[in-house]
Amino acid sequence: MTRVPLIDPATAGTPAAELLTATKRAMGVIPNTTKAMANSPAALKGFLGLLDALKEGALPAALRERIALAVAEINGCAFCLSAHTYVARNVIKLDEEEITAARLGRSADPKAAAVLDLAVAITNNNGQVGDNQFTAAREAGLTDEEIVEVIANVAYNIFANYINEALDVDLELPVVAALSPAAA
Repeated sequence: MTRVPLIDPATAGTPAAELLTATKRAMGVIPNTTKAMANSPAALKGFLGLLDALKEGALPAALRERIALAVAEINGCAFCLSAHTYVARNVIKLDEEEITAARLGRSADPKAAAVLDLAVAITNNNGQVGDNQFTAAREAGLTDEEIVEVIANVAYNIFANYINEALDVDLELPVVAALSPAAA
């Protein structure tokens, strides 16, 4: 059971109601994670602001979803893993093999693989990555803009993971289990 109330947009005061309406416009739904975040309109505003900004960035939706899958897998966030698997499968239309690969930080696509290598290194090392990671990313064709956006997407997804895990947010989708160590 979620550790904070899930704010109902129909009964929420301003600005939470306005932010939850903006969530519906941005995402098409109002996930429980944003209803939990609405306990702090400032936190929800920041979350939605970064989401909107990253949608306008250089990384296409398919790469952003792959990052979300890898970060959720590393952080063991069942909520985000389930939500992003659903989006990857039903909205982005990644095949099951590519979804599993992304969860493991891999891809058959060379650019996606480079993005995931960097995202996994950033996540696993709390942002402490060496020059070799940046050299490899650049050699794979990533621009400085894309590299910075990989970092921003990792941070965005870690924020969502931590909200869901710390607040034990109730999941409204079928749960996707973490991959077994043998799958890695």
